[in-house]
Amino acid sequence: MKSLSILASAALVFSLSACSEVSAQSGSTKQLSHQVDSLSKELATLKADFDVLKYGLEKRGISIDEIRIEMEQANKIWDIPDAESPVFGNTKNPKLTIVEFTEFQCPYCSNVAPVIEGLMKKYPNDIKFVYKHFPLSFHANAPAAAAASIAAQNQGKFWEFRYALAPHFRELTQETFEKVAKEVGLNMEKFKKDMVLDSAKQKRINEEFQLGVKIGVQGTPNFYINGKRQDRFSVELVEKMLKEKK
Repeated sequence: MKSLSILASAALVFSLSACSEVSAQSGSTKQLSHQVDSLSKELATLKADFDVLKYGLEKRGISIDEIRIEMEQANKIWDIPDAESPVFGNTKNPKLTIVEFTEFQCPYCSNVAPVIEGLMKKYPNDIKFVYKHFPLSFHANAPAAAAASIAAQNQGKFWEFRYALAPHFRELTQETFEKVAKEVGLNMEKFKKDMVLDSAKQKRINEEFQLGVKIGVQGTPNFYINGKRQDRFSVELVEKMLKEKK
């Protein structure tokens, strides 16, 4: 009787254990099935959203591949050479290198010029500033202004000329260039000779423009900080990045 009782108890334990495992497996299967259903619904929603996005882009003449390339360019760290560009600040070991693709007829560039000037005055030992010419095709006077700024650069006063000329984006004439040149103390005889938009200056401007196109510049002003394009630019952004470098 005792042996029978022991066998009965063992059978009961085995039975309960088996029921427990089956129950656990059943619960796990139900949970997995629920997760699969949930993922399927999420994928269906994502596909529907993607189809809407694709339709909207195609209606505007933009392909997914173009967006993908633009996204890759936005996330890429570019090696942007100084070449002949005007440079200011810490040129040896800066915490940040700010490359600005810009021009003189753009009103937004005119508005941001004092911001850059303020940063240059505040952080000359922390930041390297680089100016790249990027005259937009619909700004007819921008190339001549670029040539005039190169003439000022030849006398070591590019930045003074740049900031003095910035407010005059609506009146980029030879008279304006000469007026600003006098204000910043340039040798006028040399300036008048150098300010001509000759083939050498045009070549340099074109090279900087093509460099900008290559790395994803689409308008002005466009900023790259430590080689990465910035969708937004502000003093707060620069100061935040400087703090992160400490």
